[in-house]
Amino acid sequence: MRDMVEKDQIIGKLLNNEIKLHEIEKFTKTVDEAVDIRRSFIEEISKTTLEHISNYSLNMEEAVKRNIENPIGTIQIPLGLAGPLKLKGEYAKGDFYVPLATSEGALVASVNRGCSVISAVGGATVRIADDKMTRAPVIKAKSVDHALKIKTWIKDHFKELKKAAEVTTRHGKLLKIDPIIIVGRYIYPRFVYTTGDSMGMNMVTIATENAINLLTYKTGAHEIALSGNVCVDKKPSSLNLIEGRGKTLIAELIIPQKIVEEKLKTTSKAIVEVNISKNLIGSAVSGSMGFNAHYANMIGAIYLATGQDEAHIVEGSLGITTAEETEGDLYFSVTLPDVPLATIGGGTRLETAKESLEIMDAYGTGKVKKFAEIVAGIVLAGELSLLGALAAGHLARAHKELGRG
Repeated sequence: MRDMVEKDQIIGKLLNNEIKLHEIEKFTKTVDEAVDIRRSFIEEISKTTLEHISNYSLNMEEAVKRNIENPIGTIQIPLGLAGPLKLKGEYAKGDFYVPLATSEGALVASVNRGCSVISAVGGATVRIADDKMTRAPVIKAKSVDHALKIKTWIKDHFKELKKAAEVTTRHGKLLKIDPIIIVGRYIYPRFVYTTGDSMGMNMVTIATENAINLLTYKTGAHEIALSGNVCVDKKPSSLNLIEGRGKTLIAELIIPQKIVEEKLKTTSKAIVEVNISKNLIGSAVSGSMGFNAHYANMIGAIYLATGQDEAHIVEGSLGITTAEETEGDLYFSVTLPDVPLATIGGGTRLETAKESLEIMDAYGTGKVKKFAEIVAGIVLAGELSLLGALAAGHLARAHKELGRG
């Protein structure tokens, strides 16, 4: 009874604006009690019952330390399984079942069909072409001449900046500062790092801050912002499409004509024409930065399943699909230049994300490159299946049967 009275009193204080949502934990013994009070408060003011949001198995005590503020519960997204996905990677070799979190009917079925094609040809080749994370501050010089001198100073004192950056981290390594862009008297130096199994944005932010403190002290430049949007973080960007960010991934396979016809119900020539007219020309005339059909579908589904930073889906959606006909057979590839990923830290700590990564044996230290190759393979599967459906005229039928129940 006492607990109920105390709960009602706290809710009353919230309703009267005497305390704030983030202050509730000060009045409770556990985080779960605070979650319950916060949820009861929003139920009262919204006149609804949060029956499903209130049911969860996550350790909220741990989640509030790094993953969420003002929690009221969790959201559930259906989790499907695609596979087996047969890969011939440097780190991901063999068959994998891949968890995909989505509420879009037909997506998992489509990806599964692509997996079937990949298995039928003995697997897809997957490779990591590059691996880096970036942070690009904006600093201000006194004049253009001063800006040019600062640019030269950065190039001449890279070792000093590298030392300043790396003293803040055990895992991050500063590879280069490039490009160094000058606009008027504003300077945008792009710090480029490797970050191990962590996605690394927090890591490189802290490291860059330390390096910039040294730079401004030595050159007289003024730091305007630690992120100047040349990173480019969580936004579509031509710079990232060209230079890459996170993992740069490529997956390819050659499909014999017979398998194209049997499994995709179309021809190599038809898929090539769809790719050229849709992904290449259509994307060009619309000003799109992603020359592909739907990378975001697979990236989004696997990101949500495995606790990645969902805002990076916009980066993972960049990329180019290529398709060529060779004596009736189909060469098909996907190139994803900008896929930030992690197998430790961040949202991967959450119980459901950890379990999803463990399905692929991709959780923890030393597993991020394996995970990256699996991501490339699942994007290849989904992209191939959709272009096959478009070439065969099956897209609307699939969504009618699976997307509408």
